[in-house]
Amino acid sequence: MNAKTIGYMESASEGMRMDHLFDIHREEEARVCFVVGEGNGQLELYHGSKSGIEGAIRPISRSLCDFGAGFYMGTEELQALTLICNFPKAILYKVSVDLTGLRLLDMEIGLDWALLIAFYRGKMETLKDNSLYRKYAAMLEGCDMVSGYIANDRMFMVLDRFFSGEITDAALLHSLSALKLGKQYVALTERACGRIRILEAKAVGEKERNALRVQSETYRQEGIRQAEEICRRYRRDGRFFDEITGGGA
Repeated sequence: MNAKTIGYMESASEGMRMDHLFDIHREEEARVCFVVGEGNGQLELYHGSKSGIEGAIRPISRSLCDFGAGFYMGTEELQALTLICNFPKAILYKVSVDLTGLRLLDMEIGLDWALLIAFYRGKMETLKDNSLYRKYAAMLEGCDMVSGYIANDRMFMVLDRFFSGEITDAALLHSLSALKLGKQYVALTERACGRIRILEAKAVGEKERNALRVQSETYRQEGIRQAEEICRRYRRDGRFFDEITGGGA
């Protein structure tokens, strides 16, 4: 990837002041959290569908997803399967994606990643006059695709506690680092969807779906245990969501 624009975020352990959220220039005091650039090369990814893809691939998922409406794909087969294990007509797709020339925003786990998800999941609607809201509203403008770590059930539990003011950003980021799974790639435009080619399609049978449900619940409970332990450890560190955004959400 040839990076064109690099965004920076202060370390969560140092705390982030509002006057530093948008204009941090000293690299030694920051770490890269997202890169916007031109994609290159081929990827093989997985897409779980509740009842199968009909017609051309399009960016038309529901809007309240991690990165808004798009066509979602992941790097891990198991993750895609667990998303569809409750649906009797579930189909797992293996796809190839040509990233060459696509404008791609690549997110690392960090506060920008969490707050971008907060924006697209409707957690910032009371902050529409806030410059922080405008930052995330504009972050995906002009992008064909976004990639970032998957906010699965375990991650969403931690994210929701952060958005509701129960835990700090320090607890959030340490939890997410411990729980992270594979990455997801989201085609946001028709141009990006046109670069996706289906390689395989496999119906997911009842026996496999039952086993996946058991496995998914086991992972979920272990994730809850890990997250609770981490949140307790960092309960006095960092800042709360309303302190970062400058208002309730």
